[in-house]
Amino acid sequence: MMKKLTLRRPDDWHLHLRDDAMLQGILPETTRHFARAIIMPNLVPPVVTGADAAAYRNRILAALPDDAAFEPLMTLYLTEDTDPADVAAAHASGLVKAVKLYPAGATTNSNSGVRDFDRVRAVFETMAEIGLPLCVHGEVTTASVDIFDREAVFIDTVLDPIRRATPGLRVVMEHITTRQGVDYVRAGGEDLAATITTHHLIINRNHILVGGIKPHYYCLPVAKREEHRLALRAAATSGEARFFLGTDSAPHIDSLKEQACGCAGCFTATNTMAILAHVFDEEGALDQLERFTSLNGPAFYRMPANDSTLTLEKTTEPADWPAKILTGAGPVTVFDPGFPVHWQVHD
Repeated sequence: MMKKLTLRRPDDWHLHLRDDAMLQGILPETTRHFARAIIMPNLVPPVVTGADAAAYRNRILAALPDDAAFEPLMTLYLTEDTDPADVAAAHASGLVKAVKLYPAGATTNSNSGVRDFDRVRAVFETMAEIGLPLCVHGEVTTASVDIFDREAVFIDTVLDPIRRATPGLRVVMEHITTRQGVDYVRAGGEDLAATITTHHLIINRNHILVGGIKPHYYCLPVAKREEHRLALRAAATSGEARFFLGTDSAPHIDSLKEQACGCAGCFTATNTMAILAHVFDEEGALDQLERFTSLNGPAFYRMPANDSTLTLEKTTEPADWPAKILTGAGPVTVFDPGFPVHWQVHD
């Protein structure tokens, strides 16, 4: 039985750092274990231009702990007014690694997102020409579509038509939550990949609703039925090259989560690696953990894997982490998997 595992230092291919006091408070939770991360651009106002991305990157670097070796990988927020030339220039400079598509109204700070996809065709075509990935929040926002069906409907009615109309467009389906998402990625060819979050490997919709509403398990896309969680676990632990880690770690202060209309998001930066080791151990797939956390993502983004390493050890006593991270913006609750985790990280 494996009790110690050393892997190349992982990357997080979907991360929310927010800004200002929140950024300063939660950034160390990521830099402790991760070498790089794709940084989400849904600030207020959003990170729309190359100049916006450069300024945000500077704020992140200024907030780094003194001993941190961490590279923020910047993205642009796609709007109907996005300039293809600005996207191309930001990519050519090495600053921007992806563009993020939010359907308008789909999730936190997405009101500036896309409503009419015909208006962003030129951006998609430019991205296909230069090989810049499109990161997709894959849900429709049509009121008549049940929230548990919105990912599957998005694949059929939005994503597949976009990909057919734009050959060569490289797409990352972020935080997939359904068996249909897994199946679509597997059939989608080398230009399609998907991130899977830590929390969607742990919770299904019962965890949110049974015995009372659990606001710190509420996220978007919302967790689905158990059959979908099991499909995600099978994909994550398979070693298949087009599935990799994107935590979607999303901090909100407790007062905004614990109210009548609470924010969506699970904060997992603190304990992701320990929880993932637990999951992969349960699935008899510890030999695939490095591929999921450290190799598949860099390969898809055409970047080298990290040279530094991280070691995980299975211990008799369960791992211990703070219940909350205290930031200048307020306390942020750390994701609770609901069971003891006997894996710990040793840098």
